[in-house]
Amino acid sequence: MIQGRATGEQARVSGADFKGIGMTSQRTRERLIQRLVEQGISDDRVLDVIRSTPRHLFLDEAMAHRAYEDVALPIGFQQTLSQPYVVARMTQLLLAAGPRSRVLEIGTGSGYQTAVLAQLVDEVYSVERIKPLQQKARKRLRELKLRNVHMNHADGGLGWPERGPFDGILATAAPASIPEALLRQLALGGRLVIPVGGDSQELKVVTRTDDTFETETIETVYFVPLRSGTVR
Repeated sequence: MIQGRATGEQARVSGADFKGIGMTSQRTRERLIQRLVEQGISDDRVLDVIRSTPRHLFLDEAMAHRAYEDVALPIGFQQTLSQPYVVARMTQLLLAAGPRSRVLEIGTGSGYQTAVLAQLVDEVYSVERIKPLQQKARKRLRELKLRNVHMNHADGGLGWPERGPFDGILATAAPASIPEALLRQLALGGRLVIPVGGDSQELKVVTRTDDTFETETIETVYFVPLRSGTVR
């Protein structure tokens, strides 16, 4: 578990410590930010965090030179580091209805989406089914001094009921249909951002109201499938 930070402060990565050179330089990152703006990402908070978060640290060295391309990249175990546009879009959707305090992330993966969330919400509870990926992500988040992240090695489709309810849930893998367990862990007024489907997937936002769940379909996406069980 990674936890503990200064009260009342958002955890933030210091860009000065991780600027990088060449294809990971600040100039390269600015080109990515401009591309995200052109694609409709308008939340300055999200753009600032993506600008300052060193995406190259979440990739193996052989892939680091591609870190600031707007593409998904492999991280092993048939998993991917999501496309920056998708990370920005999902984060922007999660925050669109106001600040989020307790956010559940389904699929830690490399830890990049986790790092972005950790700089924008109070607490992140991240579940990963593949232990080696979780261990790498934990190390990276510690290096970045993001201490408001809590990690669990478990089946993501089950969520983290012991830590719920959550006012935000974000899934980085696609189930065939929205898991009931995640809906049950959504607090009143909470938002769930999740890709859903098989060969054809749609990004959906589910909001819990007094007596129902309101679902909005956003756009077509492609994610790795949400699998059950755990891997050690």
